[in-house]
Amino acid sequence: MSPMVKRIAITMGIFVVLMLGTLLFTYQIIDIKWISMMVIQPSYRPMTDPLQLPPQSVPVQGAAFVPLSGSPANPIPADKASLGRGQFLFELNCAVCHGFKGKGDGSIVDSLSRKPPDLTSEPIKNLSDGEIFLVITNGINPGIGRRGGMPALRENTLVSDRWDMINYLRSLQQP
Repeated sequence: MSPMVKRIAITMGIFVVLMLGTLLFTYQIIDIKWISMMVIQPSYRPMTDPLQLPPQSVPVQGAAFVPLSGSPANPIPADKASLGRGQFLFELNCAVCHGFKGKGDGSIVDSLSRKPPDLTSEPIKNLSDGEIFLVITNGINPGIGRRGGMPALRENTLVSDRWDMINYLRSLQQP
C-alpha cells in the first residue's frame, strides 16, 4: 500500500471517529422529533375519568330515577330468572359485607369500621323497593371525615341488575 493511500485511510478513519463521537454527544441536544402514529392520533391518558353526561340526558337503558319525583318503582317482576340473576349479583356484590343470607355477617365484617345492617330486619323490610334501589345506586356516605358506609354501585351494575338484587333481597326477607 502506498504512503499516500495509507495517509488518506488514516485521515478518513480519524474523521469518521470524530464524527461518530460528535453524534453521540450531541444526540440529546439535537433531538429530532420524528413523526409517529401515536403522536398524530387522538388518544386518552390511562386512568382518566369518563366524561360527565350532558344535563337532562337519558341513559341508553332509560331513566333509572328522576330526582325530586319520589322513589322509583320496581319495573322488574320477581320471577325465577330475576331471582337467579339477583342471587348471583347479590353474592358477587353484597355478600362480602352483608353475608349470603343478608344478616350482616359477611366475611370482612370484622375489618369494617361500621357494621353492615341486617337486611332481613324490620327497618329494612319497611323500606320501599325504590328506597333500597337509591341506596344501592348512590351508596351510603357517612359524612365528611368519617369512614365507613356503602359504596355506590351505579357504575358497576346495570339498572336492571340492581332491581334483580332487590327482588332477591325481598326473597331473603320472606319468613
